[in-house]
Amino acid sequence: MPQEAPVEQQGPAKYCIFGCGTNGYNIILELAKEHERVLVVDRDEARVQNLRDQKFDAYQRDIASSDMLAGLPQFEIAFVMTGDGDANLAAVLAIKKRYTSVQIVVRAIDPVNGQKLTAAGAEVVLYPQEVVARSAILQIRKQHSSRISQRLFTLIAGWEGTFGIITHKNPDPDAISSAMALAEIAKQANGKTLVTRIFYEGNIGHQENRTFVNLLDIKMEHLTPEALQSCNFLALVDCSGPGANNDIPPQTKINIIIDHHKEGKHSASPGSFIDIRPGVGATASIMTQYLQELDVPVDKRVATALLYGIRTDTKEFKRNVTPQDLSYAGFLLPLTDADLLDKIMSPSMSQETLDVIGKAIHERKVQSGYLFANVGYVMNRDALPQAAELLITLEGVNTALVYGITDNAIIISARNRDIRLHVGNALSEAFGEMGDAGGHPNMGAASLPLNYFSRVENKAQLLEFVIEPILQKFKNLVGLENEGKKNGGP
Repeated sequence: MPQEAPVEQQGPAKYCIFGCGTNGYNIILELAKEHERVLVVDRDEARVQNLRDQKFDAYQRDIASSDMLAGLPQFEIAFVMTGDGDANLAAVLAIKKRYTSVQIVVRAIDPVNGQKLTAAGAEVVLYPQEVVARSAILQIRKQHSSRISQRLFTLIAGWEGTFGIITHKNPDPDAISSAMALAEIAKQANGKTLVTRIFYEGNIGHQENRTFVNLLDIKMEHLTPEALQSCNFLALVDCSGPGANNDIPPQTKINIIIDHHKEGKHSASPGSFIDIRPGVGATASIMTQYLQELDVPVDKRVATALLYGIRTDTKEFKRNVTPQDLSYAGFLLPLTDADLLDKIMSPSMSQETLDVIGKAIHERKVQSGYLFANVGYVMNRDALPQAAELLITLEGVNTALVYGITDNAIIISARNRDIRLHVGNALSEAFGEMGDAGGHPNMGAASLPLNYFSRVENKAQLLEFVIEPILQKFKNLVGLENEGKKNGGP
């Protein structure tokens, strides 16, 4: 007869552990911290007695036996953790037969055993070797990120003079908020001998971006050659090197580069700090991790900016988002100013933006799921991505390219929902030799300098004249040049 635990019955328990070897015992210790009632079942008499001595509610049973559950209080969650695959399978079948609603976490010996356990009704199947591997990788990543953060802090702490933080051209909330966070780190690391300035090129044109800068009272300066020369130290945020979405001379020494886009051709100088993580959804996520690791106080302005930066670059957590982005957003959320965030996200739309969107709709041309829209001359280039965001939602459209011309460049904004196409890579391959081009699988952009045509007065006519051979490179790359032949054309 199985031995009963010499304790007073207390009604149902939340957890029951079947098998109290090394894995099972460590689970018991973790669950005990929750102050929930934990039952323990094991066939080893000495082990059961030892657990009772530690005041655990332990029962001596053979979990492969058909009457293994007789006399046990009811429980909600079961951990079946012995090293015997057949015994574990028998336990899962017995538990599910008697308590269909109980959730079961079970240890598998191998993939075949794991399939049987899943078929028997186990909700979670664990392979201890994989758990150990994941834990090891997680721990080393935590340690590595801590060391990276500390290295950044120590580097800045040793500087004296002026520290210039430069965003990419026509900065978005991700770039701006990242610059703010780096400025906060610099203030904590060296607020006495280091003056920090934030620079940008181009324009802050998108109405949400302007509202963002104005409401958060962000101090940013236009980058000039004189300003660049006045800085003793330089950082680039949300761009991967000189000339990558900026007009900084390639030979310029950059001390810090932090980005979530693919690294450019910039070669690191000795002692420089480079942290580029293409797998992360936003540079603001990287900056949030630094603030966490360094225990830098995060005020409402910075927290609100960083959360907005993550949200916009991941399109409200629907594009290129990772679990890390969600974790950092969760950290920032209680620190933000909710009213301020709401005002930033609900700005008025400018007349020009409305006109550009209207022209993009009117001028659209669709070919085999690819939409092309010429919006002509624009002063506010940020209206193009807004038009592309709208046009990609049209039925039958998988990829949308909206293009226009400014005083000094042809601008292309692209959105994509065709999983077979990485639109950022396609833009880079088609236009990379002509200017700045690239992006993500489902969004990208290109800026092609006018060079010899910059003095032409009628920019709209110039765009009409030069755009077709330029776009033909993209069409050839994605295979549109053969569509007519495929469909029976000449």
